[in-house]
Amino acid sequence: MPVRNAHERLLPAPPERVGELLDGLASDGDRLWPRDDWPAMRLDKPLGAGARGGHGPVRYTVEEYEPGRRVRFRFRSPRGFDGHHEFAVRPGPGGAVLSHLITMRLRGSAMLLWSLFFRPLHDALLEECLDRAERALTGTVRTPARRSPHVRFLRRLAAAAGAGAARRRRRP
Repeated sequence: MPVRNAHERLLPAPPERVGELLDGLASDGDRLWPRDDWPAMRLDKPLGAGARGGHGPVRYTVEEYEPGRRVRFRFRSPRGFDGHHEFAVRPGPGGAVLSHLITMRLRGSAMLLWSLFFRPLHDALLEECLDRAERALTGTVRTPARRSPHVRFLRRLAAAAGAGAARRRRRP
């Protein structure tokens, strides 16, 4: 099953300033990724081709990196996610457009997992990511993202599953 999932926002700042946010991904000073409320994006080395990492259960490798302009990550897991996701910055009217795009082909159980679990959480996370970019550049967010009841339920479910797994790991 092919998937193309796109999010973007026009930001009232020059592309160079938006690119600085992109270049800080997965760093200690990351002002783009909403790591306070979502699993942090972590890489095994600074952002650049070949760096490996992920967030939550999603794992990837940096496939391409053009500082200030674009970074593409190739999925390694979950199983059945064959493709990539990327952030890009391009000039836009009165500023710059920050975009995120997933292009992948789903196989097997990944089709169901994407539809029921990953897509709604991914969409919420990305809108909050774009909110962070807007706030970092302007000090405010014109129309903040709101989590749907479905997303709130999935987050509680994921937290409970994670807590249960942690308890099982601690048992002798």
